Amino acid sequence: MGHGHAHDVEALGDRRLGWAIAINMLLTLAQIVGGIVSGSLALIADALHNFSDAASLLIAWVARRIGRQPPDRFKTFGYKRAEVIAALINLVTLVIVGLYLIYEALWRMVEPQVIEGWTVVIVAGVALVIDVATAVLTYTMSRHSMNIRAAFLHNVSDALASVGVIIAGSLILLYEWYWSDTLLTLLIAGYVLYQAATMLPQTIHILMQGTPEDISVDEVIASMERVQGVSNVHHLHIWQLDEHENALEAHVVITDFNHTEQIKRTLKSELERRFSITHSTLEFETEHCNGVSC
Repeated sequence: MGHGHAHDVEALGDRRLGWAIAINMLLTLAQIVGGIVSGSLALIADALHNFSDAASLLIAWVARRIGRQPPDRFKTFGYKRAEVIAALINLVTLVIVGLYLIYEALWRMVEPQVIEGWTVVIVAGVALVIDVATAVLTYTMSRHSMNIRAAFLHNVSDALASVGVIIAGSLILLYEWYWSDTLLTLLIAGYVLYQAATMLPQTIHILMQGTPEDISVDEVIASMERVQGVSNVHHLHIWQLDEHENALEAHVVITDFNHTEQIKRTLKSELERRFSITHSTLEFETEHCNGVSC
């Protein structure tokens, strides 16, 4: 029953992602056409950001399907890190898009262009509605997935950017402040780069097999050494298999090999209860082991 329910939830998530991808691709096309017709760089900037969102959702959708594949002899830990790799691809793409937008905005200062304010306002208004709809589709899944969370935040920022573009279009209509379009482009680019900067370190940390940020190696060792029968813990490594599952390997010096199984069960239970370490590999040694292989 539980497996069937999980499968239904995953299928529902895939359908939501599919709808989100489709409406964002249509929005991107509409914004690019509107930006070319109106001459608005901010509108094209928002279109590129929306395209990156649609692409990130597509990559996340593919990664979700790959990540559900069971472990095999080629990937004994499974394929769960596919979503982490997808997050890295999406974030690097965001950095490139952000830098490109800054370049275009600065060039527009050198060669200003006339902008059709009404086209900007109408297309940005449609974008705002679609951004909100996409955010609603992805909100539930965003609480459990790095990829979907990034896409959700992108959609929220897109909605804010669309509000900004509407404001810029209104300023052009009312006061002919064409510089507001360039300013909005720089603000959108800055926000894109900010998002990438906040998530990139976490993504790289996981891929570099870094220790989870909420776990202290010293605390783990102290907790393990408090278990009765354990005299020392060394050669300890802690890393994340993905954003939800932690792993550990360690050498454990015990006083009596007759109690190995009991000590192992206690250690594994303590690691899971206190530190959410669900995958642990322990190598046991005696106090008198001095060899190189110990």
